[in-house]
Amino acid sequence: MRIVRIAAIALAALAASPSFASDGPKWSEWSDDLFARAAAENRFVILDLEAVWCHWCHVMEKTTYADPEVKELLAAKYLPVRVDQDANPDLSSRYGDWGWPATIVFGPDGTEIAKIRGYIEPERMQALLKAIIDDPTPGPSVGEAFEVKPSTSAFLGKEQRAALTKNFDEAYDEKLGGWGENQKYIDADSMDLAITRAEAGDAVAIKRARQTLDAATALIDPVWGGVYQYSEGGSWTKAHFEKIMSFQAQYLRQYSQAYALWQDPKYLAAARDIERYLAAFLTGPEGAFYVSQDADLDHDTDGHKYYALSDAERRKLGMPRIDRNMYARENGWAISGFAAYYNVTNDPKALAIAERAAKWVIDNRALPDGGFRHGEKDRGGPFLGDTLAMGQAFLDLYGATGSRTWLTAAAKAGDFVATFRDEAGGFVTSKTAEGKTGVLARPAKLIDDQVQVARFMNLLNRYYGEERYREQASHAMRYLASASAEMLRPLPGVLLADEELAVEPTHMTIVGSKDDARAKTLHTLARALPARYKRLEWLDLREGKLPNPDVEYPDLGEPAAFACSNRICSFPSFNAEELRATVTQMAKLKPARAEQPVVQRN
Repeated sequence: MRIVRIAAIALAALAASPSFASDGPKWSEWSDDLFARAAAENRFVILDLEAVWCHWCHVMEKTTYADPEVKELLAAKYLPVRVDQDANPDLSSRYGDWGWPATIVFGPDGTEIAKIRGYIEPERMQALLKAIIDDPTPGPSVGEAFEVKPSTSAFLGKEQRAALTKNFDEAYDEKLGGWGENQKYIDADSMDLAITRAEAGDAVAIKRARQTLDAATALIDPVWGGVYQYSEGGSWTKAHFEKIMSFQAQYLRQYSQAYALWQDPKYLAAARDIERYLAAFLTGPEGAFYVSQDADLDHDTDGHKYYALSDAERRKLGMPRIDRNMYARENGWAISGFAAYYNVTNDPKALAIAERAAKWVIDNRALPDGGFRHGEKDRGGPFLGDTLAMGQAFLDLYGATGSRTWLTAAAKAGDFVATFRDEAGGFVTSKTAEGKTGVLARPAKLIDDQVQVARFMNLLNRYYGEERYREQASHAMRYLASASAEMLRPLPGVLLADEELAVEPTHMTIVGSKDDARAKTLHTLARALPARYKRLEWLDLREGKLPNPDVEYPDLGEPAAFACSNRICSFPSFNAEELRATVTQMAKLKPARAEQPVVQRN
């Protein structure tokens, strides 16, 4: 299960931040000559990979890095390097499984010596620094990296799929809901997989999805809205109060999709609470989205005290810091969330917010050839995640509007994503290596990135019918099929990608002029219908054929909606009742995941 990301502000602002106090070690930035300097000075490199919203990062700054003996040891034999993980997606991707703060110690040659997850007490840090000086042999936390030799098939085998499903099922907390027992939050891929199965009538999936969605409403701030990052101690009521864009966007999308499926008012209320927070707190005047809001007001007023207060009491004390960086990746996530919310509410303000952000990113973060840089100034990159997130956002806007402009932008993003392909297998996280020596000279390949590439490229293939997109999806899946066999943790995203490559999405097409009120009504209905894995298009014959004309639609002289799934197409629907009944029937007709033949690579 992953714990996701968030960001930093301009360097001048960082210097004033509580987490960047001046009485700690003398921190350096990550740079190309870092290990050359370490070798010349015979020093170890200690990387403090933190997030500015992170409560325990602040605690570690206040206690551990202020400890005199820790500071003395660092000054004697180490180069301390502090990095905002969200501003550096290559490093955060490589070490994301260690959570924040993550502490990584390297030898002067770039060899990993130790990797430690979370808060380290002063005494433990003292012992760690001394032990490494005495014996710089890599410790058990480093482990041995396994080589991934891509599978010959772009599909999981029956036994492998059964093993991944077993891990996924066993990770579920039947008593309290959620996947995982200590930290409680909605894992994105796990919920997507559960909703997919629930749409087909799987009673167990329905129970798990709804139990988790119901429980997770405890993480929504009742005053300002927005969702806290997670709860600890195996409880949904012991929140960590960071408000991170990745979670806001995910929960906004999934509560909106849950409302489409079950029409439960509490799911719509949850989505609205997240939408109002994003609109009021994390939207900049330019129209783009900020990244996060801090868990704490300051060292003396932590989130437990602050977020228990009323609106007026909070504002009287001041505002927890908002990271006002505007990253392409985070904006892509938010746009997708707002598109899902618009689909079920038909609120034009939500669509306007999403489209305005998309246009800002295009104007301010676009690279040549369809890709996107991360921020205003990137240390490395370009990074795969930014273009992936924006490409998916464009597909979501295409479904929400029927405008082919967004579909064209998604295709260009897909072409840029393809440039991250490694012919040895998978897709690299960054086009620029983090370093010139040691493990950092080898490109990182994040499992979550391979999942998203496979799913995004598969959808592009469905919309365009072009084999090149299908082949890119298969390339990612061959890597996943091999890598997932070596991992014991649940990998629901791999199951999702495998299923989506094997099964057609629910395909809805509105046939009619885009200025016809009846066609608009049908499109509004189609957007709001439950189908998480969906291909939604609007054929206005004046614009010519759709990019993938795999179905020939008749011109009936009046607007109509058609639904297709598993190579079966419905009779035309002319109203809400007919279309809803057709899509429900199509969901039930979807076959169980069939075995796929092994396709040998050339």
